[in-house]
Amino acid sequence: MPLPKNNLLFGYAPKLTIEQQEYVDSIIDNQLTIVNAKAGTGKTTLAVMVAKILERDLVYIFSAVEEKTLGYTPGSVQEKEAKYTVPLKDALLEMNEDPNRSIIYEDNIENVKNGNAWVQAMSHTFARGTNIKGEKLVIIDEAQNFTRGELKKVLTRIHSDVKIVLIGHDGQIDLKDSKKSGFIPYLEHFRDEDYCSVCELSVNFRGKLAAKADELSW
Repeated sequence: MPLPKNNLLFGYAPKLTIEQQEYVDSIIDNQLTIVNAKAGTGKTTLAVMVAKILERDLVYIFSAVEEKTLGYTPGSVQEKEAKYTVPLKDALLEMNEDPNRSIIYEDNIENVKNGNAWVQAMSHTFARGTNIKGEKLVIIDEAQNFTRGELKKVLTRIHSDVKIVLIGHDGQIDLKDSKKSGFIPYLEHFRDEDYCSVCELSVNFRGKLAAKADELSW
């Protein structure tokens, strides 16, 4: 089921590339969409938008690169996680959604009660012991910075009624040992499953400078 022609995806649909259209359609059609794409290709923004048009609560899961990092950072959990949720907040702003209203946190109880808060952001560090089920869409962002064990911890907690978008870029691994990344191993592990589609996005919309910078290998 492709994106309906009368749905402009918050103004993006008329100017989506073929790759982006396939990516959006995959999120709508499949339980699991895996995208290996460079920075600036719209991968996070489009996934957040699809969650909204599908009227699914969004769970945004990120990695702090090293699990101990958040524990040693001063402040509340919300304050610890803030710098890692910038892509999520940028995507919400693209949709004219106020992140302070849409994201669930302790000081946002009124918006939780009245249903305006529909996004939960968490590090995989705090995902242990949880069950993710119901009409939700889960974005696992910057998945190249998850180890195999960390991705397994998250993916094994997801029920069959949940949609997952696994977002990463194998050229931007921030782990001290890049071989520990679980992103490509899981991409290949799921590639041939009938509920999964692997997508690529190649156009960097930030401009020539950003695109050229991304071409430099380690």
